Amino acid sequence: MRRLRNVKIVATLGPASSSYEMIRALFEAGADVFRLNMSHGSHDDIRARHEIIRQIEKDTGRPIGILADLQGPKLRVGIFGSDTAELVEGAAFRLDLSDEPGDAARVCLPHPEIFAALEPGSALLVNDGKIRLQVERCGPDFAECKVIVGGTISNRKGVNVPDVVLPLAALSAKDRKDLEFVCELGCDWLALSFVQRPEDVLEARELAKGRAAILSKIEKPAAVKAYDAILEVSDGIMVARGDLGVELPVHAVPPIQKRLVRGARAAAKPVIVATQMLESMIESPIPTRAEVSDVSGAIYEGADAVMLSAESAAGQYPIEAVKTMNNVAISVESDRTYREVIEASRRAERSSVADAIVAAAREIAESTPIKAICCFSQTGTTVSLVARERPRVPIMALTPLMETARRMTLTWGTHCAITPVQHRFKGAVLAAAKAAREDGFATTEESVVVMAGVPFNRAGTTNILRVAPCDESKITNAETE
Repeated sequence: MRRLRNVKIVATLGPASSSYEMIRALFEAGADVFRLNMSHGSHDDIRARHEIIRQIEKDTGRPIGILADLQGPKLRVGIFGSDTAELVEGAAFRLDLSDEPGDAARVCLPHPEIFAALEPGSALLVNDGKIRLQVERCGPDFAECKVIVGGTISNRKGVNVPDVVLPLAALSAKDRKDLEFVCELGCDWLALSFVQRPEDVLEARELAKGRAAILSKIEKPAAVKAYDAILEVSDGIMVARGDLGVELPVHAVPPIQKRLVRGARAAAKPVIVATQMLESMIESPIPTRAEVSDVSGAIYEGADAVMLSAESAAGQYPIEAVKTMNNVAISVESDRTYREVIEASRRAERSSVADAIVAAAREIAESTPIKAICCFSQTGTTVSLVARERPRVPIMALTPLMETARRMTLTWGTHCAITPVQHRFKGAVLAAAKAAREDGFATTEESVVVMAGVPFNRAGTTNILRVAPCDESKITNAETE
């Protein structure tokens, strides 16, 4: 199954998409990677969806990526005596550690870590920022606040603290259990919530022990400030615009998104743009024009993937949402302006032999009638370097390792295929020619670029490139001449 676009589609599974029939329909409509949200559903639910995805993978013969999204620590107020209270602008409101039911004057905030980090003038946002408080006086077990923006507050609403780096680990006790569960299950990517510093990523990496790649969700102002350091220790990035739009002014999010996408691309690491991309399609079969423009903007920026959340997990039109993203991507990528934007944003990264090889592969493929760039890779690193170049021809990612193929399904422009283990470059060229023909990228009359590393089956050795015909007899004859 060959996609007619380069950007990938991540679809979240949930109550609306938990059967074999629906998940397969989403895959056939265009989903490349499925997201399992650990904030919802039991381990049994997650296991069942994982098994269905792997069965579809077997039935279709195509690698499918699975992204497990860890919940992260959830900061919430306590309960109210009447379940809700009305906070009036300009009034005083106290947060403390007392477990007494709250009212319009106070409520419990059962997180001493927050009080330890607060300072006078700090902002507290409640219920996705609908209520805004400003700290006037605070101590180790309380915060006296002024209501800046009032409204109805109710039991266990979420709290955001945008102004300070909280002394909280990105992994809660629940996250640690979930991490071990999904790694044992065989998920390919771990999305890490509440990242504030590179140490958060390193902790998750130590626990994962190489069983899954680590994708950092940038959703905190502290993560934006420490982005370069976080990117360096991450395998991928998610621009999580939901919390970013709560903790930062909404007008600040678009330029931040562009900077994060460009940074990840320069580092040759996949980047997902997420949250509310087709929000109206939760209840409507047709998106708004603004939503289509939002998806298009992420694709023009060069994002590796765009993501559906509630649209595919709990919405009424999950298949239509995936089809819409697929069609938007095809339309954008066929636009001449798209190539102009993508190529204008390309950075010259030439610090290694592999960098030079992939740059040469792109230039050869774009200046001659080459049909695909075929990369043999053990870890996916070479494929990511080629994808960073955003070539005009398809990228065929060839590997004997299913785990590598699954992880590469998140990378821009890649068509992943499992090939036998190779020991000589001639065998690799023959395997590439065969895969290009069988998967519909080239005919026997056409040629591909083949990249590999010698010695074979060793990571980080990309050092050879060949323009090869897809007619195996011509390859064999050339070797004997």
